[in-house]
Amino acid sequence: MKILRSYILKEITVVFFFSLLIFTFALVTGNMIKLADLVINKGINIILVGKLFLYLIPFLLSYTIPMSVLSAMLIVFGRLSSDNEIAAMRANGVNLYRLTIPLLIGGLVLSLFSIILNNRILPESHFTSRKIVKNIGVKNPAAYLETGTFIKSFKDYIIFIHEIDKNKMKGVRIYHLQEGRPTRTIIAKNGEFISLENQNAVKLKLMNGTSDEPNPKNPLNFYKLNFNTYYLTMDLDDSISSSGYIEKKPKEMNFREIKQEVKKLGLHHIDAPSLIAEFHRKISISFASMVFVIIGISLGIFAKRGEKTIQFAIALGVIVLYYLLMAGGMAISLKGVQPIALWIYLPNIIFSTIGIILFTNTVNS
Repeated sequence: MKILRSYILKEITVVFFFSLLIFTFALVTGNMIKLADLVINKGINIILVGKLFLYLIPFLLSYTIPMSVLSAMLIVFGRLSSDNEIAAMRANGVNLYRLTIPLLIGGLVLSLFSIILNNRILPESHFTSRKIVKNIGVKNPAAYLETGTFIKSFKDYIIFIHEIDKNKMKGVRIYHLQEGRPTRTIIAKNGEFISLENQNAVKLKLMNGTSDEPNPKNPLNFYKLNFNTYYLTMDLDDSISSSGYIEKKPKEMNFREIKQEVKKLGLHHIDAPSLIAEFHRKISISFASMVFVIIGISLGIFAKRGEKTIQFAIALGVIVLYYLLMAGGMAISLKGVQPIALWIYLPNIIFSTIGIILFTNTVNS
């Protein structure tokens, strides 16, 4: 048993690092084209571009580590199965459950490392790279409008925007904080922003939405106003405009920062499904390595095909389906559909369940 474990661990380790090299190189190549454009066509300092490249690595590893784990499991166990080595092991009384324990421990170790990567290293590197990009670009108030984060760069306003395409916006929520009075909420399906030259301000043109307006008889109460077009001018906070402060996006926050932000927004009675979803996403995607160990072993044995191209194709299909489910869960969670955690953990639950069922049926058949 000890010899078999060492043999399988050695094979999987070699294939894992080989796959890690291939996947990381493929993703790096795609991003290198964009980085090269900054140097060649836009004349950006190559040192700054080099820093952006280094800060990109943790982001790539968060995806390529689980992908490499899955590929290694499929390739090694697919070959063992096609060469009838799995059948020989079972015929000689080898317990496949015990044989896979070191692999599960390895998957757990990689998952725990991924938690550190996704909670500490990746948020900091992403935030630092965004600050570099921010400093490279032309500074103007409109640049403070970014998707997927609660923007607090403007006086008395908190803004959340789902999508931005040039100066067009979709899914806009604006919270007008009024001292001593309830928070006003303005919601618009679409909008566009207009930069005001030589002014630390942005003018928004909002379309197809609703606005909380104070009741003339009782200003503490609001009534809903439906509008086709609504113009709003917001001044950039003086402390922010002078310091160059940049608000963190949810994916740039660690667990502690997300909890603090949810608590702060809760004081203004603002729900933050994006923050809660991101909190659980960091955990869920960190355990993708563990999940891929389980499903990878099962599919490798079940497929019974030794060709590496076939195993890579199966791995690619599983990876695409996994991240599509993760994206779907995030999309549902961002709409505030409860329970948010369930939608985020659903891909892990589905793939782990399928893997366990396949492995159990294979061992007991």
